Amino acid sequence: MPTRRSFLNIIELLAIGQLASGCKKSDADLKISLLKGSVPPQSLKLFNQYFSSNTSFDFHSRAQLIELFNLLEYWKSQQKKYTNDSWPRVSMLPSQKSDISDLVTLGDSWLTQAIQKDLIQPITISSWHNWHKLPSYWQNLVIRDQNGIPNKNGFVWGAPYRWGTTLIAYRADKLDGEIKDWSDLWDPKLENRISLVDQPREVIGLTLKKLNKSYNTKNLKNIPQLRSELQAFNKQVKYYNSQYYLQPLLMGEVWASVGWSNDIIPILSRNRNIKAVIPSSGTSLWSDIWVAPKNNNISTLSEIAQRWINFCWEPEMVNLISLFTNASSPMINNLNNKQLFPEVINNPLLCLQPSIFNKCDFIEPLSIEEQKEYIKLWLEIKNTK
Repeated sequence: MPTRRSFLNIIELLAIGQLASGCKKSDADLKISLLKGSVPPQSLKLFNQYFSSNTSFDFHSRAQLIELFNLLEYWKSQQKKYTNDSWPRVSMLPSQKSDISDLVTLGDSWLTQAIQKDLIQPITISSWHNWHKLPSYWQNLVIRDQNGIPNKNGFVWGAPYRWGTTLIAYRADKLDGEIKDWSDLWDPKLENRISLVDQPREVIGLTLKKLNKSYNTKNLKNIPQLRSELQAFNKQVKYYNSQYYLQPLLMGEVWASVGWSNDIIPILSRNRNIKAVIPSSGTSLWSDIWVAPKNNNISTLSEIAQRWINFCWEPEMVNLISLFTNASSPMINNLNNKQLFPEVINNPLLCLQPSIFNKCDFIEPLSIEEQKEYIKLWLEIKNTK
């Protein structure tokens, strides 16, 4: 029988084929540029059923978030190109408007840059009747000032629609016991046996969690044991690589890997020797967010785009996102056991216990000086290898 992932790929191809044949890009009612695999294809039919509509979609996927960020930059540059004070105040070229998507997927870690570069615009939330159901920590993630800094009195810059964690994956066939927390990665048996993402905030962050600190700790010099802990951890690591950190684990070359849940969860069903855990002291969170590209011709989102955002928080979508995208919906804790699919509620990597979730952190933006402090420390440690 086909796996859930292969079945999903088949459905996705069929859905894309139907969409492509049903409308041209410029004629679509709703144009979305999204991260590949972050939206279940089944949701398109469900959306039309939900609203008794016949909405035509243009879903254009990208493999990585940086590609979507670059797309926002491109649209901004094109608008600037066709907007000049010396020219008459006219609309952009006819094709320009249709090229800009209504909504784009952006990771929360890119949100500050997008705001500072004027790539996206605030969104009016008056038609989001599900917004008030969204837990405050998700609302606070996207309410920011015009510098992209979280601010409860700021604007709403996006809508979180799925989220995940940083996990530890390990080879149960190589290790005697289980890995339960970050501190287990310092075990001498794992020396030169770990691979992980090459991200200063993640590496320093997990070390801070070991020390009962937050991922967002500032003034690192005030934590005297941090450097020695990082030096000891560096000896444990064989590979730093944000793209290929799981291959050594699959091959048995390393016995533990640290990376993002949407990468790790799919391999668990294919390799029974690999287990994954959310560290008991908490971990970092990430979120994919719908944002509205800056569009000189359109200052507000269309009604159909507003409906799509609100629809992504409906109970049916909570299950679909959690079941088919290797991530969770931000509304997952709002549903009771009877409303959630068994495959979702029984998966501790998707449905986190409150005792663990409350110890987790979104990686918040730092000032330029604080960023330099993190990078400087990280490079000093990494280069001693």
